[in-house]
Amino acid sequence: MGTTAAEEAAGRKREQRGWYFYDWACSVYSTSVLTVFLGPYLTSVAEAAADADGFVHPLGIPVRAGSFFAYSVSLSVIAAVLVMPLVGAAADRRGRKKPLLAAAAYTGAAATTAMFLLDGDRYLLGGALLIVANAAQSVAMMLYNSYLPQIALPEERDAVSSRGWAFGYAAGALVLVLNLVLYLAHDSFGVSQTTAVRICLASAGLWWGAFTLVPLSRLRDRRTTTDGATAPTATGFRQLAATIRDMRRHPLTLGFLLAYLVYNDGIQTVISQASVYGAKELGLGQSTLIVAVLLVQVLAVAGALLLGRLARTYGTKRTILGSLVAWTVTLAAGYFLPAGAPVWFFVLAAGIGLVLGGSQALSRSLFSHLVPPGKEAEYFSAYEVSDRGTSWLGPLLFGLTYQLTGSYRDAIISLVAFFVIGFALLARVPVRRAISDAGNPVPARI
Repeated sequence: MGTTAAEEAAGRKREQRGWYFYDWACSVYSTSVLTVFLGPYLTSVAEAAADADGFVHPLGIPVRAGSFFAYSVSLSVIAAVLVMPLVGAAADRRGRKKPLLAAAAYTGAAATTAMFLLDGDRYLLGGALLIVANAAQSVAMMLYNSYLPQIALPEERDAVSSRGWAFGYAAGALVLVLNLVLYLAHDSFGVSQTTAVRICLASAGLWWGAFTLVPLSRLRDRRTTTDGATAPTATGFRQLAATIRDMRRHPLTLGFLLAYLVYNDGIQTVISQASVYGAKELGLGQSTLIVAVLLVQVLAVAGALLLGRLARTYGTKRTILGSLVAWTVTLAAGYFLPAGAPVWFFVLAAGIGLVLGGSQALSRSLFSHLVPPGKEAEYFSAYEVSDRGTSWLGPLLFGLTYQLTGSYRDAIISLVAFFVIGFALLARVPVRRAISDAGNPVPARI
């Protein structure tokens, strides 16, 4: 006896609720570990191991202690770019994403929990754990994103994607508040500041692992319909090249991915460089910057849900284009912020928060419509590579602008180029035809 429409809808809702919880599980790593605590702490550990000239020597290579964290992040991106296309193709070929999601998530969670061991001068251990955790998170997010077209009908995806991002930002804000209480009042808890940081790092891994149980209990695998033409022994770059060749049969999908690559690079650079701008150009203290990060997390929840509602009224593409205009206005306002005025920096953080979650959530939703059925994980591996693998372009422009002008204000305003070019590229993509060409039903409003 077949299932009724009501039973199918109930099954989808159950999977969607489980799916939200993976964002709730892993976003704590991005917020507490990558954004706030690990960079300064791992740098201090490397400095403790440095020689008289300030260098550490991993594998005999001289590296400035202050650069060790950045290099480790870069190596993690390279590792992710090599692994994601292989895992994505294997997931589609076998139709078994859930075991791969579990393996990636628990590898990342275990590496993050092991960061509790980072004391003294164990900088090499810290770099290795960061590379493993960051690459594992990228692989897991690729698999997680690829579930979206399977668990949500076309007309549901904007709302479902937005709720996922909102869950993630809410968890990031909640745990960051708890971490800051421990960090700022560590004496009251009878621990040193370094021990407090190690507890904050490890707790993110435990949170990640614990809440991953929810999506693993609710998501289900589907039988694959793809022919699996690419050999499973292909290297990461060969598999990625094969995916891009397949995308050439869907040039409008590739056109959207190019637009996303450009404007998302701008988004990621604003996130990573805003604290540098606040500290170096505006003269703001560490506590002000941490509060600003927390404000972004809280308002990103509301922003993701708000833009999701706007998409239902005005269409996904128009709403994303509107968010890119808002990003441009926010950066222009940031250029004129007065130094030594935390209130205005908080206003800037609020503007970033309101458009951050929504622009990312709706981009993921729109891309899910452009993926040919049966190739979800493979195509989302290219999406995730474009997210992670090109994130050096924005920082490069930011750094070059500062080098040439000596002004962080000029550096921050230079990032407007990513949003203007991304807007122009996205505006040229006829999304209804792109969805139809990919072999998917076209929603009434997109």
